[in-house]
Amino acid sequence: MNICAIASGSNGNCYYIGDESEAILVDAGLSARQLRLRLESREINTSTIKAILVTHEHSDHCRGIRVLSNQLQIPAYITKKTFLAIHKKNRPEKVRWFEPGEYFNIGSFKVFPFLKLHDAVEACSFRVECHGKQIGVMTDIGTLEESVQHEFSLCNAVFLESNYEEKMLREGSYPYFLKERILSGHGHLSNLQAYSLAETFGGKNLKLILLSHLSGENNTPETAISRFKLLQGKYHICLTSRHDATEMFTV
Repeated sequence: MNICAIASGSNGNCYYIGDESEAILVDAGLSARQLRLRLESREINTSTIKAILVTHEHSDHCRGIRVLSNQLQIPAYITKKTFLAIHKKNRPEKVRWFEPGEYFNIGSFKVFPFLKLHDAVEACSFRVECHGKQIGVMTDIGTLEESVQHEFSLCNAVFLESNYEEKMLREGSYPYFLKERILSGHGHLSNLQAYSLAETFGGKNLKLILLSHLSGENNTPETAISRFKLLQGKYHICLTSRHDATEMFTV
């Protein structure tokens, strides 16, 4: 199983999970053109991509979904509430509905969507199973609920949100209402919260953590990775980027 963060940050998110014959994307938050350029940069054959999973309606997760879905002639898997909340110009035309908490299959992939606390109508994270491996896509999470802890504990590899450093956010230039939104139980995970989740609930099969959705204003790659220094001997911990696709990791 190969995984890659095509884009990760408040300017756009997209995560790749696949093998030589079939693949899926989670979110499509850049333009279709930019996403295809980044997929090409990692020599990903787009004909193997079978679907796009949608976590929630915010534009940094679905900006390119309509066009990319049409270009690749693949469906978007989405909840009905999220579909209706997406701006009309971004709504995919070819859809498959799913319900949070209910497994569904896409080719060889077995997907488990689960609800998370975020300021969206029905935000979901995903655990994707294929070839006996479990991959988690866990970003845009406000609170480390029991469901998040449990799903994390099952994973071999995780795209894990490490959005902000609390001191930087509190002392930074964001307006008060935005700081409160990010810090709230429906906002994002801080570096410290992400570390706490990994330290406490990392399962025996966990090997790889990709720190994801880093803020460009309230975090730095160096700060985020330094928070995880005590776990670097236990897990392979890497950074994603808002500017480029990561290398391809094999799980």
